[in-house]
Amino acid sequence: MRNNISRETLQRMAVYLDLIKSVQNNGKENISSKAIADELGLIEIQVRKDLAAVSSKGKPKVGYNKNELIRDIKAYIGCGSEKNAVLVGAGRLGRALLSYKGFGDYGFNILAAFDADKRKTGIYDGTKEILPIEELPEFCREHRIKIGIITVPAPAAQRTLDVLIENGIIAVWNFAPVHLNAPPDIIVKHENMAISLAVLSRQIEERNETR
Repeated sequence: MRNNISRETLQRMAVYLDLIKSVQNNGKENISSKAIADELGLIEIQVRKDLAAVSSKGKPKVGYNKNELIRDIKAYIGCGSEKNAVLVGAGRLGRALLSYKGFGDYGFNILAAFDADKRKTGIYDGTKEILPIEELPEFCREHRIKIGIITVPAPAAQRTLDVLIENGIIAVWNFAPVHLNAPPDIIVKHENMAISLAVLSRQIEERNETR
C-alpha cells in the first residue's frame, strides 16, 4: 500500500468498494465514476481522480469492469492478503465482531477470541473458538499474530494491550472506551463511540438550526 494515502481517501475507497460489491450482480458488467458519484452524492471529479489512482483500465462512456475494479481497490488499500487477528473480550460487542462476516472482504481473519470468564469459552457461532485468557500469549506467539482487537472493559484495556505487545502484536483495534498508551512503533486505532455520537448529535443540531 502506498505510504501517502490519506485517511479521507481510504475512507472513500472503502465506500466505493461496498457500493460496487452491492451492485456486482445487477446485470451490468461495468460501472462509471459518474454512477458511483451519483449513488453516493459525491462530486464526480473526486471519484474519477480516486479511481484513476487505483486503476488505468477505465474507458470513456464505458467505465470500469466491476470485478476488476473491486480487485484493484482491494489491492490499493492493502486487503488483498489475509491478516490473522485475535480478539480479547468476548462480551456482547466482542461476540458481535466474531459474528461479522465482512472482515474477510478486507483481509481480516479472527483466528480466536479470549476471555477471562471461563464460562464464555468454547465454540461460538459454529466456527470461532473462545479460549481462556491465560492461553493468549502462547497462541499469539505460536500463530505469529500481528493484530489484536480489544473489546474488554476500560480498566483491563491497558494491561491487555501490554500483553499483546509483549507477544508480537504490532497493530491494535481498540473498542474499549479509554485511551491506550503504546510505543511509537505500535499501530493503535481507537473506535470511540462517544466521539461518533457527539459528532452525530452536533450534525443533527446544525440540521435543525437551518430549518
